Formats: sequence, structure tokens, C-alpha cells
Amino acid sequence: MRKNIILQFVVMVVLLAIVITALSLYNLRNIGIKSAIHNAQAISEVVKSGLTSHMLNNNMHQVDTFIDSVSNMNNVKNIWLVRGEPVNKQFDRVDKTKLPKDALDKSVLLTGKMQYKIEETFTTTSVRVTIPYNAIAIKNVDCLKCHNVDPGETLGAVSLELDISALKQIGIESIYIITLVVLFAILIIVYLSRRILKPYIVLFEKFSVNISNAVQGKFKKISTPTGLTKDMLSLTDEYNKLMVNFKDTSIDIEQKLHGFIGYKTGQHGKDPLNESKEIIDNLSNLYQFKKEIELDDSRDEIYQRLSQVFSNKFNLKAFNFIEIEMTKNKMTTVVEKGDMFCCKTTLEETPEVCRAARTKNDVISMDFHNTCPYFEKEDLFYYCTNVAISKNVNLIINFVFENKEDLEELKSQITFIKSYINEAAPSLEVKLLMKALQESAFTDGLTGLYNRKFLEEHTKKLIPHAKREDINIGVLMLDMDHFKAVNDEYGHDIGDKVLKELAIILDENVRESDLVIRYGGEEFIVLLVGVNSEEDALSVANKISKKVRENEIDVYAGAKLKKTISTGLSMFPQDSSNFNSVIKNADIALYEAKSTGRDKVVRFKEEQVSSVDLF
Repeated sequence: MRKNIILQFVVMVVLLAIVITALSLYNLRNIGIKSAIHNAQAISEVVKSGLTSHMLNNNMHQVDTFIDSVSNMNNVKNIWLVRGEPVNKQFDRVDKTKLPKDALDKSVLLTGKMQYKIEETFTTTSVRVTIPYNAIAIKNVDCLKCHNVDPGETLGAVSLELDISALKQIGIESIYIITLVVLFAILIIVYLSRRILKPYIVLFEKFSVNISNAVQGKFKKISTPTGLTKDMLSLTDEYNKLMVNFKDTSIDIEQKLHGFIGYKTGQHGKDPLNESKEIIDNLSNLYQFKKEIELDDSRDEIYQRLSQVFSNKFNLKAFNFIEIEMTKNKMTTVVEKGDMFCCKTTLEETPEVCRAARTKNDVISMDFHNTCPYFEKEDLFYYCTNVAISKNVNLIINFVFENKEDLEELKSQITFIKSYINEAAPSLEVKLLMKALQESAFTDGLTGLYNRKFLEEHTKKLIPHAKREDINIGVLMLDMDHFKAVNDEYGHDIGDKVLKELAIILDENVRESDLVIRYGGEEFIVLLVGVNSEEDALSVANKISKKVRENEIDVYAGAKLKKTISTGLSMFPQDSSNFNSVIKNADIALYEAKSTGRDKVVRFKEEQVSSVDLF
């Protein structure tokens, strides 16, 4: 720093000296030229006066002597007379000694105006001047008396060559003096920089080093050099106080932010202020994310939003969201992005083997051993993390990478990634609880089948859809024969078991599109949605009856129990365009089956209505 300042001052002084020298030389040259022209004009006037005097006294033969005497004047290198054409004509002869010597003489005789030119080398300078002698008629000088010419006409000219080299010599001497002055000034600058500027330069260098350290999070005070003014000492003290405040404040902010999000400092030497700003930006984004997911209607919307954050903010290309219910050994894939779900087959068959779900810890690819034995691609890398989103459901997020660099990048960001996951977990739990609550409202607690309330709500959408699409619905109303006798003889526990096994048979012998509902007590309804015909509906009903009839139920001590069911069938919209009427018709047909011997399937007919009414 000190060398740079000294060099800058030296360069400034040298440039200033060069400028001053150039200006001085230029001014000396101009002054010399103007002085030479002025002297030439004065000498010309002397010559003109002399010529006029010699002419009036008829002493023209002494003109050359007069001119020679004038040429002996200082700085006059040469002088000669040039005669104009009007004079040659007047005397009818040409004086060869007074002919123009060069173009300058000719130009002056032609124009009648003074002209000059400069001739110079490095050490010498001369001014060549030609001054015209024009015919005038004034009191003391009346050229027209002797010359038969018009006023203002050029009679001749006086040409001079003047030497002004002495002025150039003065300029050269000025250069020497200025050079000495510059050298002296440089010595003074060096001296001043060492004695006066040194403490300020040292202070500046310390400021520079400390600011660079502060950018890296190293806040240090400056030791004050001697020789500073009171103002600079005060400034240094204020700077040291500022550094202490910065250090304490930045450390406090950083620690609180790290503690708030569970974040550990990553890169060594990173600016804590920038790191804190980065954390605050992420917290702001996280807050916005939390506000948005609180407004989402379903669990799937939350998963999609979380998936978008992973893709758009963290640039993750392949990841999978899996819900695992460990108590039921059930796995559900809710998000699959990147087509790199390498353990999907294993988890679908045996979800309980998932290491992340089982250990409740992160599972990461290692260099020298396989952390997860069920990850099927040896050339890929993975990172699995587990989040409990309810008492029985774990969310496993599986990140997959094609190279180790991307895995390392994920590790550096995993704290913020987990922050988003953790913020989503409570909302996911709420959605799961709401779903479970909804299912409990629409599900029979004993059999796990849909209940009567679900039937009422579901048919509000199902029936309009069936009418629009012209879909048939077969309604089977089933009732366990002599069920009261089971409760009376074996107790309600066996009765509940009988109903559970009936529910299993019903669920296993219908399509996924069909609905099985516990209507009440030992009554069940099966909706055969989209059944082709009445015959197909009867076939399903008979198959169910056969399965129930063949099923053996363990009672106690090796005893077996077999039961039968009675079934009534009604078709929508063949029997009625009102679905409630179709259910009532199925109930009438069920009554017909029971009253005519039980263990049978009866198709509803109109004549059955009167017998029921009579009863």
C-alpha cells in the first residue's frame, strides 16, 4: 500500500513537471517568435527610413553600406532588399541584387502583407520575416512624390533572418532546473510518506485485512499505530467497538438460528452473516410452505406440494414417498418421481423389512458396504429418511442419485429438506386423522365394511351417475338365517365371529367396483354396480350363498358351526327408478325367501308386495 501511494505521488510529480516544461517551452518559443517579428518590424522601419533619406539626398549608392551596417545588429543573421515590379518599371531597369530570393519574397510582393516562417532544429531556431514596403502618402513620408504608383501598391520588401536560439537555450536550461526540482520533490514525498503518512498507511492496511477477515466471520479489533491524529484515533476506537458488536450479534443470531432449525454450520470459514441470511430466507420460504399446506384439502395435495419443493428448490430428480403401516404390514406409494424406485417390489411384498421404517433412522449409501440389502441397483446411490406422521404410519422418503456428488449435495442440504418434511408431518397427520374419522363414521366397527350412513351418502353420487351412463345395479339384501339362535346358544362373541366371517366371504366374492354394506344387525346389502343382467346378479347371489353354506366356523373345543343366508334381489332401474324403492323391493324379496324356507335367493316380483302388506 505504501509503495503504491509513493509511486502515485512520484508519477503525479513527474507528469506535472513534464506539463510545466512543455508549457514553458511553448511559451518561450511563442515569445521568441513574437519578439523576433517585433524586432523585424522595427528594423524594417529603420531600413525604410534610411532608404527614404538616401533617396531624398541622392545617396542611393551608399544603400548597400547602410544595409551592411544594419545586418551587424544583434540576432540579425541576414538582411536584404527586394524591389517590386513598379519600381523596376519606373527606372526601366532590373537590379538583379534586389530580386526575390524565395517564394516568401514573391508572396509578400504579390499580397503586400507581412509573412514569416520558422526554421528550427533541436538547438537552434531562426525566424525568416519579409515586410512589404507599400506606397503611402502621409505628412513625413510621401512615397508618391518619388514613385509614380498608386497608393498602397507594393514598392518592395525588406527580408530578414533573425536568430532566436538564445531563447531555446533558456528553455533547455529550464528543463534542467525543472528536473532538479522534480527530483527534489520526489525526495520530499518519500520522506513525508515515511515520516507522516506511514501510520495512516499502516492503519489502512490493518483496516483492509480486518474487513477481509470480517467477511469470513473473523471479527477482530485493530491495534492503533503511533502518530495518528485524535480524529483517526477516535475513528479506530469506533471501528473496534463496531467489530465487537458485529461479532457478538452475528454469533448470537447464528446460534439462535441454528438452534431454532437444528442446523449445524457446514462450510468452514463461511461468513456467518451470509449464512444467517441464507437460513432466514429458507425459514421465510418454509413459513410460506407451512401456510399453504394448512390450506390444502387432502393428503395428496400436501404430498404434491412437498414434491414440487424438492424438484424446484432443491433440484432433486428422483425420489419416492412411501407410507408404511408397520402394524398392518402395509405399504402405499404416494409419490414416485424419476422412475428409480429400486426397492419397490420388496416393500410391496414385505414392507416390514424397510430399514428406515424399522430403525427410525436415516439410511445412506456407503462406500464399502451395502447399508440397505434391499436396494437393487449397485450403480446408484440412495438416501432414505423416516418421519412418523401418525402413531401407526411412517412416511419414508427415498432419494436416489446417479452419482456420489449429487448424494453429497443432498447431505449438505438435508437439514433444510427435513425442515420441509417436518413442517408437512403435522398437516399429514391431521389429514390421516380426518380420513380415519371419516372412515370410522362410514365404516362398521365390527366387520370393517361400509355402514348404512355410507350407503346413503354414496348413492347420492352413484345413482345420478348410473342414470347418465345407463348402468345397471343389482341390489342383494342378505340376512343370516336363525342368527338369534347363535347368540342364545353360543354367546355374542361367537355371534360376532359369524358376522365377521360372513363379511369376509361377501368381500372376497364380489368385484372391487361392487360395494358390501352392513345394513344393520345381521342384514347386509351388496350393490353389484354395472352388472350386465339379472341372471348375472342371481349367479353372484347363489355363489355367495354356496360359500356361506360350505364355510365352517370354529366355535369351541373343536366344534364346528355352519350357517346359511337368505337373499333378496332387486334391479335398478328395471324394478324402479327410485333407488330407495329398489332397496325396499330387495327387502321384500328377502322376506319372501325367509318365509318360504330360507337358504335361498329370491328375485323381487310385484305380487310379493301384497303378501308383505297383508302380513
